Amino acid sequence: MFWKFDLHTTSHIDTLLEKEDVTLTEVMDEEDVLQECKAQNHKLVDFLVRPQCMVDLVTYITQEPSDDVEEKIKYKYPNISCELLTSDVGQINDRLGEDESLLMKLYGFLQRDSPLNPLLASFFSKVLSILIGRKPEQIVEFLRKREDFVDLMIKHIGTSAIMDLLLRMLTCIEPQQLRQDVLNWLNEEKVIQRLVDMVQPSQDEDRHSNASQSLCEIIRLSRDQMFQVQGCSEPDPLLATLEKQETVEQLLSNIFDKEKNDSAIVSVIQILLTLFETRRPAFEGHLEICPPGMSHPSFSVNQSILEAVRPRLKDFHQLLLEPPKKNIMKTTWGMLDPPVGNTRLSVVRLVASLLQTNTHIINMELINLNTLGVILDMYFNYIWNNFLHIQVEICTAMILAMPPAQSENPEINRDQDQEPVRESHLIKHLFQKCQFIQRILDAWSSNEKEQGEGGRRRGYMGHLTRIANSIVHNSDKGPNGAKIQQLISEDDKERWEAFTSGQLADTNKRNTVDLVNTHHIHSSSDDEVDFKDSGFHQDSSLQQAFSDYQMQQMTSNFIEQFGFNDEEFADQDDVVDIPFDRISDINFSLNTNESANIALFEACCKEKIQQFEDAGSDEEDIWDEKDITFAPEAQRCPRSSGSTDSEESTDSEEEDVKRDPFEPNNASSDDRMEVDTGEGEPVSFATVPYRNKHFTSYSLITVMMLSLCDVPVSDQWPGDEAAQPASSPGRKAGGSDAEETITTETVTNGSMKETVSLTVDAKTETAVFKRYGF
Repeated sequence: MFWKFDLHTTSHIDTLLEKEDVTLTEVMDEEDVLQECKAQNHKLVDFLVRPQCMVDLVTYITQEPSDDVEEKIKYKYPNISCELLTSDVGQINDRLGEDESLLMKLYGFLQRDSPLNPLLASFFSKVLSILIGRKPEQIVEFLRKREDFVDLMIKHIGTSAIMDLLLRMLTCIEPQQLRQDVLNWLNEEKVIQRLVDMVQPSQDEDRHSNASQSLCEIIRLSRDQMFQVQGCSEPDPLLATLEKQETVEQLLSNIFDKEKNDSAIVSVIQILLTLFETRRPAFEGHLEICPPGMSHPSFSVNQSILEAVRPRLKDFHQLLLEPPKKNIMKTTWGMLDPPVGNTRLSVVRLVASLLQTNTHIINMELINLNTLGVILDMYFNYIWNNFLHIQVEICTAMILAMPPAQSENPEINRDQDQEPVRESHLIKHLFQKCQFIQRILDAWSSNEKEQGEGGRRRGYMGHLTRIANSIVHNSDKGPNGAKIQQLISEDDKERWEAFTSGQLADTNKRNTVDLVNTHHIHSSSDDEVDFKDSGFHQDSSLQQAFSDYQMQQMTSNFIEQFGFNDEEFADQDDVVDIPFDRISDINFSLNTNESANIALFEACCKEKIQQFEDAGSDEEDIWDEKDITFAPEAQRCPRSSGSTDSEESTDSEEEDVKRDPFEPNNASSDDRMEVDTGEGEPVSFATVPYRNKHFTSYSLITVMMLSLCDVPVSDQWPGDEAAQPASSPGRKAGGSDAEETITTETVTNGSMKETVSLTVDAKTETAVFKRYGF
């Protein structure tokens, strides 16, 4: 292979660097400058760490390019400079991290007015991030001396690259104690409170989004660190600040006490949803995430967060009724006035997370506000919004499946000898106040009526089916089964039982069809497809044979043999034992009309042959039979035996012929043919034994065709020694222990002449043919 040879050539950069007046731009114009730098080319690295070159590199990534430069090459040198500075070369990192003047020039980029150039900001963030990872002590000490660092970071938080840099400071610092010092320093600088202040209507959407994302990532990173470092004695100060009640109250005050802003509301709700997330250690050090809206037995939320949210539930409920003003949305099926919007969808997600906490005081507040009723109204009104439907399904599934919340009334729970009183207030509210069963039945009937009139199946029907199945399951086996059965009114019970045993059961049967088995499949979509009438017979023997073939290929050692073998890329002369697995035979029969196929074949043949029959009589007919003359040119090639005595060979052959049941003397006259040898004496050929079958040996071409079919040839070429001349085919070379016989014949057919060579190996019972002189 080509990698065996040393094709490395001297880089043009080495020649360029030998010039005394070479400039940095000339070096950066070279195509392989980055590869040479990462390969730590000594001449190039020594050139780049020169004081003036380092200053120029930092200048390229921190100053705006000139407007006179062509746009397509405007950021060429800043990009190359960033790649050189972040190539992770030790000498470059040392020079940049230990030179305070270079760090000050780099830090000066943050002191610019907003907004920052996003591309240059990404260069700046990338360079400073690698320095934080490689030189954490020096960089942290340098940044802590800058009193305006946190202010500048918050000021430019609307630039995504600056947000990434802030998160890098929490993840890239390896020493645990140094990381704890950084967290304490950022907490003292009130970075959490400053980020919270960014999420209010007076700020733009970029600041809302990036500040919210920063707070969410701080929560996740801090919790991950708590699980990974179990022995850490000091808590995470940033996470503790975020979970404080006053911090959550400040977040809620930003969106409710001022004008309604869709971006700010969604950002705050996203922070709350992250606070409601819980993670627990899983197998082999991995973490299992429990997202909001999914039940989990070990779910727990900081009580201070719930205390801050509870007084604001009425404000969230009002958002469902009066969301921020949205323009009318035109869709393919109609007008949405107003559309659901991201605000109301986020509020529904928050309600799902609050229900998961199963807190009595929160549940009672939601019941008093009738929040569940409003959410159900939205479910049935917005029939095509599956984002809303899945959240409503989660809410109802949790209410039906979770145990009743413990009452917080001290009078009720005073007696410790008795079990705490648990009441299913949410289930009662859902079935009585919200008329859950009746609304499901009415929606199902209305959908079937519309479909019967040619309308479309409503978009929420799949979720409605799952909600109905959840009711059936929990009423039979859930912790609230008795309560659910009791709450179904007498008026609805008969109708509900008929629905579950009829329409719902039929739907479940269609939905549980084995998709792998395509024998009796029925599509539940609008475009019904009947595979029985498609003309493809599912039980045909051809399909069964193909299935059997697929199963034969999946052997026990399939995994070990899958892929490439290293020997496949080696020289073939060195590989003498390459395995070859023959595909298993497939036996099947097809019931077809034989006579019709034969008639069609003969008609096609006649049509084709008719073209030749129309030719003139002067032309030669290629179909006429011609005499074929064989001129044997026998050669003896001893292989394994050293003896070449003709008398020994004759004796050995005679003994072999006596043992051959198909000897020429026993063959009938019909099985013989005479071949003109050119010497006036014909040579007789007998029937060749082939795997207990007889094939008339008209010529060597017959045996050649059989050998091409991978059928081994008999080790004895029939022929009477006395009847054959010394040079006739069929004589073995070498004596009684000979293993190979090579025979050649020249075949003449008109003006064409070719030589055919047959090599018969008696040991392996195989024959090999070679053709010459085409």
